[in-house]
Amino acid sequence: MWKFHKWFERHSLILIVGILVVVSIGGLVQITPLFFIESTIERVEGVRPYTPLELAGREIYIREGCYVCHSQMIRPLRDEVERYGHYSLAAESMYDHPFQWGSKRTGPDLARVGNRYSDEWHRAHLVNPRSVVPESVMPPYAFLARADLNTSLLPDHLRANRLLRVPYTDEQLANAATDARAQAEPLSSNAYDFEHRYPGAASRDFDGNPDRVTEMDALIAYLQMLGTGVDFETYQAEAPENTR
Repeated sequence: MWKFHKWFERHSLILIVGILVVVSIGGLVQITPLFFIESTIERVEGVRPYTPLELAGREIYIREGCYVCHSQMIRPLRDEVERYGHYSLAAESMYDHPFQWGSKRTGPDLARVGNRYSDEWHRAHLVNPRSVVPESVMPPYAFLARADLNTSLLPDHLRANRLLRVPYTDEQLANAATDARAQAEPLSSNAYDFEHRYPGAASRDFDGNPDRVTEMDALIAYLQMLGTGVDFETYQAEAPENTR
């Protein structure tokens, strides 16, 4: 048996071919099952696709480099769970392209920041971070309140996400720009249709300026939905004992 091992070691080309064969077999064993299952992610009740306004806010979040200092992944460690809340589930990021997990935390993790603070707190924090967190090193983003939200590309944005298996309907694609404005204008004539297309999504004036739909509206809408989809009390009660 061992003489064959020495033979492989003395002939580098044969050794390389042998390595490729073994790696290929191992790769096929891992990859092949993925073609026969619908999803590798356990679906959890409450997780939904982003609304157009939230999706626009997420793009602003990425554009401004917020992910460089904030992660969105709570690890199942006691100190993290006690500080931030329930550990992150894979299903919570199933509609994120790309996901915002990361490990760099100049600022706190934001996976559970939704509804933890008021819209007014977020506005003050974004305009002047040190007005609410004196030790903050975060730069100000006051300009977001002066920048009107560009909704013209939202239909294409939703369409691109649908190619990645986010379940947006044709109706949602066709009304993406209108729905983005309707979410920030709850008294508009389109508000009812928005609530019908995105049941359970928060609809209100996020930036405190009812006359405009701004990038501040979008970013706050995104932040306020983070971690709010799953009812973790119900999830914990229904989860198998070995997964709690």
